[in-house]
Amino acid sequence: MRIKPLRILLYAVLLAFAAYYLMPVYVLVVTSLKGFAEVNLYRMWNPPRSFSLESFRRALFGGMGYQGLAPNILNSVVMVLPATLISAALGSLNGYIFARWQFRGANTLFTLALFGMFIPYQSILIPLVQTLRAVGLYGSIPGLILTHVIYGIPITTLIFRNYYATVPKELVEAARIDGAGLLGVYRRIMLPLSLPGFAVVLIWQFTSIWNDFLFAVTVAQNPAVQPVTVALNNLAGSFIVEWNVQMAGALLAALPTLLVYIFLGRYFMRGLLAGSLKG
Repeated sequence: MRIKPLRILLYAVLLAFAAYYLMPVYVLVVTSLKGFAEVNLYRMWNPPRSFSLESFRRALFGGMGYQGLAPNILNSVVMVLPATLISAALGSLNGYIFARWQFRGANTLFTLALFGMFIPYQSILIPLVQTLRAVGLYGSIPGLILTHVIYGIPITTLIFRNYYATVPKELVEAARIDGAGLLGVYRRIMLPLSLPGFAVVLIWQFTSIWNDFLFAVTVAQNPAVQPVTVALNNLAGSFIVEWNVQMAGALLAALPTLLVYIFLGRYFMRGLLAGSLKG
């Protein structure tokens, strides 16, 4: 089988772009595997002379003058899981209503709901803090969960609304003839068919909430409840910055979302394609 020169050139260009894109990841990994004595700006491309996991241990459990990331990783897990599940559930119900149960003003309300995606985070920080203080949730993980659930409703509603719009109307009409009501159609027809949509929403929300910094640093002022993104910013000693520990901490903070896309990325793509090709 003869390989065309143009295809070889295309693969070479793609490999070059991939290598260029992964260069920071390479520096991140090799630096995190070095001891502090080996960390040097002029030798940052060199692999470690001896592999060591000490920087990961110190990043997790702390060292002289700084606290480790282990409690904050747990805070992120406690925050991300309920926020992701609740926003996905609410988005699914909203998307179902907007896609299949038209009522007067539905399009206007849907447009207003989508407007929430375009509101910059910075513009609502002061009202956000005032509201959370009024309800007694400021400076707490439940306050962060509520913030991410509300801010996630527009995008989750849009994804589910577009997905449910591709479900054949005959299925919904048949369920109505059989006596199913509003929730009956959702539970018996829409929910079993929406697993690809849930895969897209859950992966999207998980990565977005896990990587958030602005809401986390604004709402969680107490270090005891701060997520890992905020704690990573504070991962430094009192007198010197141990760059190998910083790099190890960054790798640990990015690992959950990286694993999600490595093992579940194919479901993300299938869900996007399912919503665009059905019907």
